Amino acid sequence: MSDFIVSARKYRPDHFDTVVGQLNVTNTLKSAIKNHQTAHAYLFCGPRGVGKTTCARIFAKTLNCFNLSENTEACDNCESCKSFNESRSFNIHELDAASNNSVDDIRNLIDKVRILPQVGKYSIYIIDEVHMLSQSAFNAFLKTLEEPPAHAIFILATTEKHKIIPTILSRCQIFDFHRIRVEDIVGYLAQVARLEKIAFEEEALNVIALKADGAMRDALSIFDQVASFSGRNITYREVLDNLNVLDYEYYFRITEAFLETSVPKALMIYNEILQRGFDGQNFIGGLASHFRDLLVCHDESTLPLLEVSEALRIRYKNQAAVCSDDFLFSALDICNQCELTFKASRNQRLHVELALIRLSGIMHEKKNLAGDREALVLPEISKQGGRKKAEPAPVIPEKQEVEKASLIRETEHDYSSVSRISIKDALKAAESKPDEDDKLTSENTGDGKPGALENPDIKPLSEDYLVVCWNAFADQIRENRPRMGVTLKSVRPKIKENFTLVIELNNRSQLEDFNRTTRSELEQFLRREMQNSGIRVEANLIESTESEQVKLYTNEEKFRYLSQKNPSLSTFRQKLNLELE
Repeated sequence: MSDFIVSARKYRPDHFDTVVGQLNVTNTLKSAIKNHQTAHAYLFCGPRGVGKTTCARIFAKTLNCFNLSENTEACDNCESCKSFNESRSFNIHELDAASNNSVDDIRNLIDKVRILPQVGKYSIYIIDEVHMLSQSAFNAFLKTLEEPPAHAIFILATTEKHKIIPTILSRCQIFDFHRIRVEDIVGYLAQVARLEKIAFEEEALNVIALKADGAMRDALSIFDQVASFSGRNITYREVLDNLNVLDYEYYFRITEAFLETSVPKALMIYNEILQRGFDGQNFIGGLASHFRDLLVCHDESTLPLLEVSEALRIRYKNQAAVCSDDFLFSALDICNQCELTFKASRNQRLHVELALIRLSGIMHEKKNLAGDREALVLPEISKQGGRKKAEPAPVIPEKQEVEKASLIRETEHDYSSVSRISIKDALKAAESKPDEDDKLTSENTGDGKPGALENPDIKPLSEDYLVVCWNAFADQIRENRPRMGVTLKSVRPKIKENFTLVIELNNRSQLEDFNRTTRSELEQFLRREMQNSGIRVEANLIESTESEQVKLYTNEEKFRYLSQKNPSLSTFRQKLNLELE
């Protein structure tokens, strides 16, 4: 029979100083022993494999040690320590609550608590997975847990603290164990490998640590598995093959394809990944993690968040240097949306490929957008409101420049299809030459009297340019007030006398909302952009005929309309005293 012992048992810590990654817990327990301030009940909670039961055993062993060292560690030489190390101690009792979760089991435990310890000062009871006790067992345990005999100490351990009733929690000192950091796991695995005389690559141990997800027990189990597979020479490639983990190289290669806007290259890399047997959802999740790691490389303060080896860290920094923040933000958003909708897709391969195509087009879209912003100009607007051939816009004084509202795309005959344009560019395009401005007549002012304008604060109104500014304002408010933005896009203002702009709305709620929240802001915007301080905006309600389709917007209107068809609804509402949301 083989004498092999798995590393998780062979190298299990037996002193506080050998516990990895839980310094806050071990220091507190040592201080409590040194100052003789031990409590009667403790609760150790945290993820699996982080040292809860191990610390409970070390704490129990140290409490009963007769010859503590200067740094409050067990001596391993006294009778109490020897009996514990040889698993024959009658003072330390371990109970598995998963299989002993009834009231009768707790009663037996209560009977044992009365017995004094044979060797040492304390009888210590370690109850693992305590959250699996039944409700009645918890209630039966309350009194003993609150007031145990002076020689009894309880140490409860659980991975699901939220399942323990508050009355138990209030009787214990609670210690929260956290996941062990990747670098701590790598350091401990390297130490074990040296003791076992196993050759290793640091990147291979890093992959094992990431796969363990903060659990040292899982990391040691994987370490044994890979060591057997690789013939006591743990390499990065063999770890990837054994654990079925996708190589970092694929993520670097496909990111380079995105930066080159090469769709075929990206699709071929993904095809290679699928042929190696990897799942599309795992790939897209790993790709999102890769973009996240690139993002944290952009700032020195976030570099500690990058849990990779030093050689890989340099490679991440090099690729992050050529990736802009906008690219990474867009890429993360696309990956997140793809991962959320992956399971709902019927053709999952195509679903991921479409995401890769979008990722490949991010840089292309940014280049086109930058070019459009430089090249896009509005056609010069004539005095008759017609369009002339687009010409470069003249430079206007700096004081007339305004912040960019949005970009519009000009169509041949329909202004409603205008999408986005810079107000700055619009002002440049609409600004006529000085000598042409002097020739503008007052027929655009609405007073019917020819002649140049005398008031410099009032410029004539151009219907075409009014539409441009109107749509720009609608785009500007669409993010915060989408309904009002759509409403303004759907109406066309009419120029009346004294620079009055009139619009017609279909619904009274639209009219009230416009007058309350938007009219004043719209007037100020148009006065500033069109350089006319006399602009006023009026909104009228369209009188609907019986033949027109009734448009319902508010809940009150909808209820009134339904009540006309079924009067019993009003009676039903009154009897139950219901209110509309």
